[in-house]
Amino acid sequence: MTPGSDSRIRILIVDDHALFREGLARLLGSEPDFEVAAHCSSVAEGLAALASAPVDLVLLDVDLGDERGLDFLLRARRGGYQGPLLVVTAGVGENEARRLIEQGAAGVFLKQDSAQLLAQGIRTVSEGRAWIDQRQLAALVNPRPTPGAAGPKALTDRERDVLRGVFDGLANKEIAARLRASESAVKALLQQLFRKTGVRTRGQLVRVALEHYAQEL
Repeated sequence: MTPGSDSRIRILIVDDHALFREGLARLLGSEPDFEVAAHCSSVAEGLAALASAPVDLVLLDVDLGDERGLDFLLRARRGGYQGPLLVVTAGVGENEARRLIEQGAAGVFLKQDSAQLLAQGIRTVSEGRAWIDQRQLAALVNPRPTPGAAGPKALTDRERDVLRGVFDGLANKEIAARLRASESAVKALLQQLFRKTGVRTRGQLVRVALEHYAQEL
């Protein structure tokens, strides 16, 4: 993520409930390190906002009336948006939660939780880390088996150490300090993990860790 010139995190809110959306915009706008770039209610409006103003992070509801948040995510990625996206929802089914993470969502946050916790989640994913609500883990831990699919590839001890750090929500610098290694070495090991597991984001890596390597963590 490339933050704004004043280092504030520029946020786009996509949610079809006007009262929630407008209240959230006011709440986040009061934080010194946040700036609400835009808030809107539909896929089309959200895509237009991405095209018209710099955005560092998207907060996305799953249910947008007759539309789905997953459609926005897919179209935003095709349109070139590569920043973090945090799903903020009252609830999401297992299949949809898994697809959102597979397509690059940084995590899932439940609306019934506190504004303070949401601010923490925003700062976490803006740093490139994953945010998975503990109550949503079951949707990601129990994948449906794919006939003929190859089993998970074995990890080296060092890859396993880095994966533990990702799973604990640590940034690269923090993982490097824990392992007494350089940050560049951690980045190289992360790239190895991405290639070995076939994923592109930390959120996807967390899902794979939960599915295939939980006993090793």
